[in-house]
Amino acid sequence: MAASETPMALGGLVVLDLSRILAGPTATQILGDFGATVIKVENPKTNGDDTRSWGPNYARNADGTPTDLSAYFMAANRNKLSISVDLSTEEGQETVRALAARADVVIENYKPGGLEKYGLDHATLLARHSQLVYCSISGFGQTGPNREQPGYDLMAQGYGGIMSLTGDPEGPPTKVGVGIADVMCGMYAAIGILAALRHRDATGEGQHIDLALVDAQMAWLINEGTNYLTSGKLPVRRGNAHPNIVPYDAFPCADGHLLLAVGNDAQFARFCDAFGMPQVAADPAYTTNLARIENRVALTEIITQALKDISRDNVLARCHAVKVPAGPIHDVAEALTSDQAQARGTVVDIPAEGTDTGAVQLLGNPLKLSRTPVHYHRAPPRFGQDTQDVLERFVTSPKGD
Repeated sequence: MAASETPMALGGLVVLDLSRILAGPTATQILGDFGATVIKVENPKTNGDDTRSWGPNYARNADGTPTDLSAYFMAANRNKLSISVDLSTEEGQETVRALAARADVVIENYKPGGLEKYGLDHATLLARHSQLVYCSISGFGQTGPNREQPGYDLMAQGYGGIMSLTGDPEGPPTKVGVGIADVMCGMYAAIGILAALRHRDATGEGQHIDLALVDAQMAWLINEGTNYLTSGKLPVRRGNAHPNIVPYDAFPCADGHLLLAVGNDAQFARFCDAFGMPQVAADPAYTTNLARIENRVALTEIITQALKDISRDNVLARCHAVKVPAGPIHDVAEALTSDQAQARGTVVDIPAEGTDTGAVQLLGNPLKLSRTPVHYHRAPPRFGQDTQDVLERFVTSPKGD
C-alpha cells in the first residue's frame, strides 16, 4: 500500500491551532502526524509563531539565505497548514469563527480570558458549537491565585519542583536541558483531546479542557512526588543517582563515563562477581537494595575505584555478559547517528520545496502503529503559505466540500 493510501488514525479530523511556542504546537503536531488537518493560525504583526525567529539555526533557501524555518520552530510544526490572521481585527475574528465552525478541535495558549474580547473563548465557541473540543493551555490554569501569571517552561520547572531535584548535589537548582515542561504539557494535551473526542463521538458532547504547564509538571514528579507524600521528607538533588535504587548512576572509567543501572539484588551480585568483588556482594551493608540505599556513599566510592582504570567498552562488555544493565552516555550526534536510531527511524527527511537541500531533517514520532502509522506528509510550513488555500477550502466553500 502506498504511503498516501495508508489509513490515518485521525484522518478527517480538523484542528484549529491558535497556539504558539512549544506546548500547544507539540500537541497539534502529534495530531497532525496521525492524519488530522491542522490549521495553524499565525499573527502577521509578529511574522508568525515566536519560535520562527529563535535562531541561530535555520533551514536555508535555495540561494543560501535563512528561511523563517528555525530549528526550534521545525521541532514542533510539521504536518500543519499555516495561515496569516490578525485576531485584533473584526475580519480576522470572523475568519477564526468560520474555521471553528468547521473544526473538531480548537487549541489555544493565551492567558486566561485573553480571547474573550475577540469572542473566541471556550464559552462563546462551545455555546455556538456544542460538539467542539476546546483545549486551553496556560501557565497556571484557568483558576487559582496565579491564573494571570504568564507561562514559560523555565518558570514551570521552577514552580513545579523539578529544578529542586535536578543538578549536582552541591550546585544550584538546574532546569532540564530541553523544554520538558512544555513538551510534557503538550503530551497531556494530546491525550486529553483524544479522550474528549472519544466522548464526543459517543455522546455528541464537546467540552473544554483546562491544562496548565505547572499542573502537568507537578504530575510528572512521579516517584519523587509520592516519596514526599509518603514520607513527608523533601527529596534532594542527587545528580545522576536514583533516590530508590543503588547503584543507579554515572560512573567514571578510564576513558570517560558510563551508566550503571542495577535494578535488583541478583544483578548486584553478578556485577560484583564480574569485577572481582564477591566480598562486596556478600557484605550485609550491600546485600539488599535497602541496605545499599542506606550506604550509598560508601558503595559509590567502592564502585568508582573498581571501574576508574578500566576502559568504557571493557566495563560495558563485562556488564552485558552477565546481564547487568549498563550503557554509554552519548552526545546528541552519537545518539542520533547510532545504529539503534537508524534502525528505528529516529531521524526523518521530509521534502521541503525551495530549501537548499530540498528537504529538512527532523526528529521522528516514536509511536509505531501497525495499522495506522505516522505519516510525514508536510514539512513545517513557511509563515502564511496556506492562507488562500485554507480560506477557500474552509471559509468560502460550502460546508462539506
